[in-house]
Amino acid sequence: MLSEEDNVLLTRTGPATGMGQLFRRFWQPVALAAEVPDPDGPPIRVTILGEDFRIFRATDGTFGVISPRCPHRGADMFFGRNEGGGITCAYHGWKFATDGRCLAIPTMEPGPARERAEQNVRLHALPAKEAGGLVWAYLGPKDIAQALPELEFLTMPLSHVFVSKKLQQCNWAQACEGGLDTAHFSFLHMPVSDSKDVTERLMAKVSSDTDTVRWMRADGAPRFTILDHPAGLVLGAARRGDGDNNYWRVSQFLMPNHGLTPNAFPGESYHGQCWVPIDDTSCWIYNYTWNPDRPLTEAERGRYRAGSGVHAEVDAQYIPIRRRENDYLIDRNKQKYENYTGIDGVSEQDAAIQDSQGTIADRTTEHLGPTDMGVIRFRRLILGAAKDLQNGTPPEAAAHPEAFRTRGGGAIAHKDIPLPDVMRARFGHEHGLVQPPTAQAAE
Repeated sequence: MLSEEDNVLLTRTGPATGMGQLFRRFWQPVALAAEVPDPDGPPIRVTILGEDFRIFRATDGTFGVISPRCPHRGADMFFGRNEGGGITCAYHGWKFATDGRCLAIPTMEPGPARERAEQNVRLHALPAKEAGGLVWAYLGPKDIAQALPELEFLTMPLSHVFVSKKLQQCNWAQACEGGLDTAHFSFLHMPVSDSKDVTERLMAKVSSDTDTVRWMRADGAPRFTILDHPAGLVLGAARRGDGDNNYWRVSQFLMPNHGLTPNAFPGESYHGQCWVPIDDTSCWIYNYTWNPDRPLTEAERGRYRAGSGVHAEVDAQYIPIRRRENDYLIDRNKQKYENYTGIDGVSEQDAAIQDSQGTIADRTTEHLGPTDMGVIRFRRLILGAAKDLQNGTPPEAAAHPEAFRTRGGGAIAHKDIPLPDVMRARFGHEHGLVQPPTAQAAE
């Protein structure tokens, strides 16, 4: 369990909070690029870490992530005109570039006074980049901004990548902990029927390997090994397989809010998530799937859009079809005879349980066990980093973008082989670090 003080530190991410300051030292996804598809198109509203912004795509295709308020009279830039290389306030025509520079003040006569005003007036704007089908922004001190994290999907052609997002109706930390808690798969996502056709139908969106489902069903108490690395943690969970083998499910936690899932075997697609606080009681979850070996097929993309694995079925506003207000469309007959929850969709099953902990989970009353080791180590790492930053020590991970280029996934190995050796055999590196595409091509 956590103290009340640490639970508050973990869950609050506004501008004046310790965790909020830590998050602001890392680039955050703030929108899907598809939400702002057209140069000179309409801006959109976003809220991140308790702060409101507007996002627009300028004439040259670059993004502006800006304050909602014009520095002249405070009019909302959502109503602005996006044209000619900048966004113009609809109130008095003041125009600004994506980096916040003032381009024009037409309410002043041309001359030195107007030129000085245009040089001195700025619209608050965040550094912004497009990568991997997402819009990224940096909310921290601009003079110490680091490079984007080198997550592997950001290095892939977009033909190899699928991204989505969904609203989660709870605090970011419990959603993140749910993603890191791989022990729950033996229960929350399991079919209850032993019928082969039922099992294959329900698990088709999760795994093509019925052996792994059998091993997870049979062993609900995996043994955890946790490895530290510069970007975060390797979380290895070993279940008993056939004979003398272990079935390893290896996930990654990458600072401060990314997780890579543990299901992929060689040749399969990899999956990850990023839990981005909107405020203290809700977050956006950005989901990403990539295949380093081939483009994703249209059939695969169709399944992801319909809700498969980490991806949820959502409406036009990215709100899940199955959500808190409709009890996730739980079917008690299905729960009795088909799956553990009676809820369709792995993502939706996760959300139902995570949301059920309250909008902000009370960790002061928990009773943790051995399979909670990954959650315990996550809390220790993230809380330690927030406290270190409050004491003047910046997060090490932010200075090592290359350390984010990792994979999680499944492996089968003899029960006596330790996790570092399993990782080397499966990924070529004990932390799951992969070489950049240029290095791979050179070999």
